[in-house]
Amino acid sequence: MTQKKFSAARIMKYVVCVLIVVFVVLLMLYASGSSRPFEEVRQAVESSLDTSNLTEKDAAAFKRNFGLNAADYDGVMYYSSEFSISAEEVLLVKVKNSDQVQAVTEAIEDRVESRTNDFDGYAPEEVKLLEDSVQSVRGTYIFFASAPKAGEYLAAFNNSL
Repeated sequence: MTQKKFSAARIMKYVVCVLIVVFVVLLMLYASGSSRPFEEVRQAVESSLDTSNLTEKDAAAFKRNFGLNAADYDGVMYYSSEFSISAEEVLLVKVKNSDQVQAVTEAIEDRVESRTNDFDGYAPEEVKLLEDSVQSVRGTYIFFASAPKAGEYLAAFNNSL
């Protein structure tokens, strides 16, 4: 009887070890960034965008809206609605180092809060769009989308890495 308990304990020990290894591998694959160049990721995300309502913005618009200098990063793609009464935006940033991630995520949070305050009271559908926005940090890539198809854009981003 003690030998059965001993062998069952030994088997459980190996099963737990295998499960831990599988968990760590999956965690590293999902949470890690990508070695893909920015242009490849950018093209994958751009191809999924609804450009009938979104237009590409330059570095000056990125600085004006997020308070960040595009030259400080390895790559910036910023699309926004051509109409100022729309909260639709898509942002992809590749940071040079992990220290920059916090600054970019804070700038995104500040932008969402500012736009929510702008639209509060007269454009509830835009406020809802901002509340339902998606953000993802994967290694050195940061993705943000405030759009009706934000989930599709996020999926395109995740699949491109």
